[in-house]
Amino acid sequence: METLDRVANVAAMTLPLALLGFAAWRAWGGALRWSDLVVMAIVYSLTGVGVTVGFHRLFTHRSFKTGRAVRFLLAALGSAAIEGPLIEWVSNHRKHHQFSDEAADPHSPHHHGTGVMGALRGLLHAHVGWILGGDALATPERYAKDLLADPVARFVDRTFLLWLLAGLALPFALGAALTGTLAGGLTALLWGGAVRIFLLHHATFSVNSLCHYFGRQPYETGDQSRNLAWLSVPTLGEAWHNNHHAFPGSARHGQGRWQLDPSWWVIRGLARCGLAWDLVGVSPARRLAKQG
Repeated sequence: METLDRVANVAAMTLPLALLGFAAWRAWGGALRWSDLVVMAIVYSLTGVGVTVGFHRLFTHRSFKTGRAVRFLLAALGSAAIEGPLIEWVSNHRKHHQFSDEAADPHSPHHHGTGVMGALRGLLHAHVGWILGGDALATPERYAKDLLADPVARFVDRTFLLWLLAGLALPFALGAALTGTLAGGLTALLWGGAVRIFLLHHATFSVNSLCHYFGRQPYETGDQSRNLAWLSVPTLGEAWHNNHHAFPGSARHGQGRWQLDPSWWVIRGLARCGLAWDLVGVSPARRLAKQG
């Protein structure tokens, strides 16, 4: 089973990269359509929200509550991002928080040697190496007992392949609908499928690597988590990573007025529609007490 998982991880990393090269060649030849970029933006946003609002802030940290239908939708969208099944993703992230930047952290960029080469080895490990190696994965029985007992989480986790395929069928259907042609559907699948997967993967991976090495640390967290402002847009607010490690249960990561946090906007929108409640926040007193 471990060998199969490793093969699947390698395929998930390398196929989008290869298809990205093909997409760039096609775009250079004038084959890129406006509809392809629209589809890519739509599907990137939907699956990105599935990861950030669903997998991360709802299922991992339980920073707000919502009903079964919204839980199911967010779990399915996160699965369509192809970053792994829900329960595995949550288990690994909870282990990361328990051992943040310690030797047992699944994807810390530290503890990989000294000097420039040690830093490069660490950043590569934190970015993709830990996934390809598959030797630091967390056990759901220890880190995700609540999700193993959750019928919605278990169902979406067991049917991961279905949501993976749905995440590819959606851009094809949107492209075909926008252009009225099969060719439009296929090019939308290339951009809204392969290219979108590549971009979203590496935005997420950059939080694990770059946000534990570069940026600002306004809060004392006992680890190397940092805020990286420019990364907050492609990660939908996840790059306010030092804020998050200081207050992991908070539904809002971008705490300052100019700290853009699109995932928080989605959660706040759900709350205003009555679809989310019990949003966890951070008081000014707690923020002040945590500042370094």
